[in-house]
Amino acid sequence: MPGIVGLITRMPAERARRELCGMVETLCHESSYVTGIRTDADLGVYVGWVARRGSLSDGMPLRNERSDVCLTFSGEDFPEPGTVARLRERGHSVNIEGPAYLVHLFEQDPTFPAGLNGRFHGVLTDRTQAHTMLFNDRYGMHRLYYHQSKEAFYFAAEAKAILAVRPELRRIDCRGLGEFVACGCVLENRTLFEGIHVLPPASAWLFRNATLANRGTYFHPQEWEDQELLEPESYYKQLRQVFSGNLPRYFHAGQDVGLSLTAGLDTRMIMAWHKPPQGSLPCYSFGGMFRDSQDVVVARQVARACGQPHQVISVGNEFLSRFPHYAERTVRLTDGCVGVNHSPDLYVNERAAEIAPVRMTGNYGGEVLRQVRAFKPAQPLSDLFCPDFLPEIRAAKQTYDGLLQGHPLSFAVFRQAPWHHYGLLGLEETQLSLRSPYLDNDFVRTVFRAPNSAASNSDVSRRLITDGNPKLSLIRTDRTPISGRNGWRTQAIRSFLDLTLKAEYAYDYGMPQWAAPIDWALAPLHPERLFLGRHKFYHFRVWYRDTLSAYIQEMLLDPRTLNRPYLQRSTVENIVRNHVKGVRNYTAAIHTVLTLELINRLFVDS
Repeated sequence: MPGIVGLITRMPAERARRELCGMVETLCHESSYVTGIRTDADLGVYVGWVARRGSLSDGMPLRNERSDVCLTFSGEDFPEPGTVARLRERGHSVNIEGPAYLVHLFEQDPTFPAGLNGRFHGVLTDRTQAHTMLFNDRYGMHRLYYHQSKEAFYFAAEAKAILAVRPELRRIDCRGLGEFVACGCVLENRTLFEGIHVLPPASAWLFRNATLANRGTYFHPQEWEDQELLEPESYYKQLRQVFSGNLPRYFHAGQDVGLSLTAGLDTRMIMAWHKPPQGSLPCYSFGGMFRDSQDVVVARQVARACGQPHQVISVGNEFLSRFPHYAERTVRLTDGCVGVNHSPDLYVNERAAEIAPVRMTGNYGGEVLRQVRAFKPAQPLSDLFCPDFLPEIRAAKQTYDGLLQGHPLSFAVFRQAPWHHYGLLGLEETQLSLRSPYLDNDFVRTVFRAPNSAASNSDVSRRLITDGNPKLSLIRTDRTPISGRNGWRTQAIRSFLDLTLKAEYAYDYGMPQWAAPIDWALAPLHPERLFLGRHKFYHFRVWYRDTLSAYIQEMLLDPRTLNRPYLQRSTVENIVRNHVKGVRNYTAAIHTVLTLELINRLFVDS
């Protein structure tokens, strides 16, 4: 995704520039990207950037009036209103538009970058102090990878940029791989690659004489954890004030915005309080190939009630015909952080970018407000992996269990978000800028003051919707009504929707092995049309069995795949042949093996 790359080193300048250019080139995934480089041989700093044209990061680097402070910034900041005016009052010639104010914030705020509000990372050089600072946001969501060698300290928004100039690092880290298999992500700021790590959240690392001098941190979660809890009514009033007051920042940041509208509560809250002029906010939902899902049905009603246009971006035969392209690209763009099962997300975000360059979402609302735990370790299919690799998978569960100690909201925003949610975010942000008001600093700080009862249900979210726009409380979600009505009709609708949700999961991803042959025997009757598409827009069990079967066999029965040292060859052959025949359901195992094979071919074998 767009971001910065670079190295801090005392190696010869010509070699450093050559490596820098190679790193920048690795991140040029789209024609809409703009690039640049900046070098300061005296400080040993070589920085490059890739930005989406027209974004806040387009126009780097930033310098103060004396040109002794230089900032290369990637990401977005959503400052308090009046920030630019206050800087002007203090004598800075700051543009109203664009990111120029950021470099002056450093001069005015000794805690910089603690006052920034968004997802970001950057490099700042201060020639008067003869130091360089490498920093990121307090959640670590605008990821930076790094590798420290004897010759240089390398950093990059994507691991592949470091691999491009340090090919000896093209080795899989067994511990990271075990965590990826068990949890779907790598934990504790590790990566899939030996010697490459992730910059921890809220980092402000200082370099002097091209050497790392201090691994500083500008924020500790305990600062928010130790706040006094509020009474329920006081908490609600403060949360409403913060949400409604800060939401406009996320729509007034210089680029056109489209809203990715679902049937859930979190995008509904945004619609309830944003109140855009009629017809001014393009809305869209992601749909499937069988029918309109609940997301589409409900979102269409919400958009209509707010007087906004709505369209559906569907995943169908066009995507399936290019699945090998999207599967490989998904793994490559994210450095293997997400699996091929997220390839439909790449497809729909490509189309969403044609509607607007910024996608507003309700992402992280459930994790922050209701402390939803989005992932946990899963036991892989028996005998899929070799015995020597199984201890790494078991160790992942022990690591995960240890991470659950402490404040549950801290786990959600400072661990789950940068490790588990990052992969999908990184994939989506290769196509457009993603925004969510639910990681706003003031908002998350306020939720840390929630009474213990607030996270146990969705009452606060429902009340916020009702207070913001009563009409929207009359429209149900994909599962339940928002208002307090609870008659027999409401119960019947809830029961039906719950049944269809469970039936779709059971038919597709979770079909028991005994049922697969029955479904295959009934295939001429197309039973999938009865179950699929009511809640999800992708259906990999039947896709792997039917449309994608040739590709699955070509990839997974290839000797290169079957000879991977961590796999049991006979088990892989068994799952592929039986799934394609339709007599068994091995969707999850195929996801895993195909993703791991693409990781090896793209990042290790090459």
